[in-house]
Amino acid sequence: MAVPKYYEFFSSVLYALEDGKTKREYALDALKVSEEDRRELLPSKTQRVSDNRVNWAITYLHKAELIERVTRGKYKITPRGLQALQDKKDHVDLNYLNQFESYREFQGVDYSIEGKSGSENAQEGTPQDNLNASFEQINKELSANLLSEIMDRSPAFFERMVVHLLLKMGYGSALEDGIVTGYSGDEGIDGIIREDKLGFSSIYIQAKRWAEEKPIGRPEIQKFVGALAGQGAQKGLFITTGTFTKEARSYVEKQLATKVVLVDGEKLTKLMIEYNLGVSVESVYTIKKIDTDFFSEEND
Repeated sequence: MAVPKYYEFFSSVLYALEDGKTKREYALDALKVSEEDRRELLPSKTQRVSDNRVNWAITYLHKAELIERVTRGKYKITPRGLQALQDKKDHVDLNYLNQFESYREFQGVDYSIEGKSGSENAQEGTPQDNLNASFEQINKELSANLLSEIMDRSPAFFERMVVHLLLKMGYGSALEDGIVTGYSGDEGIDGIIREDKLGFSSIYIQAKRWAEEKPIGRPEIQKFVGALAGQGAQKGLFITTGTFTKEARSYVEKQLATKVVLVDGEKLTKLMIEYNLGVSVESVYTIKKIDTDFFSEEND
């Protein structure tokens, strides 16, 4: 048989995690995918189709909170996932996942419109619309994975990574133009980078590796502004893997003597993807159209 669609792997992945088995091989065996079909590659030749679809099944189940991440590449089934097997057995599908808010947020689509399912809404888009939507969805998952990787690293790694990101964005001119302070008595300043290639001014950095459920509030930002004043600095970047409260953002907007920029986890991962930090290109698709100038007889 051909390799099943990613959503056809939902139940077998859940069963594999319930039984403590290797999810990919169990899922392929359960759906009787032949060895020949398992060797089929994506058009980009970078990955097997079967591996890709099982990975996406895992992504969707994770977003619906039927499974949860333990460590890199390892997941366990949640009570919600066990309930799904009890409710649907071998028929956990996209419509079943649609009932969960976390999954709907990941999809970024209102499935309640006119009672239509996600698959029906997707069919209404043009191929270009669907391609754009898929691109956004892939980047959402990539962003989530980037944050998970960062949270598995040390605070010192995060501080160095932030300086590296700013260098890739064009601040300074070389590695020595960005430093990580990393010593006691740094007054809350984790890094410093030159704003321009000639070094006329510097940006002072605070990097907080915080969980999303623990937003950074106004007191933390006030401490940072105080640290900037102690350094005689006028520009600061407060960057975190988490989020900021409204009060924190409002406080920053009121600062006149000091310019402070706040970057949360969502913005951070977008910048990492844009400037190719911690990511690599897997596939490139070129979309072509008719060259009307070539077919114009007026130019003959």
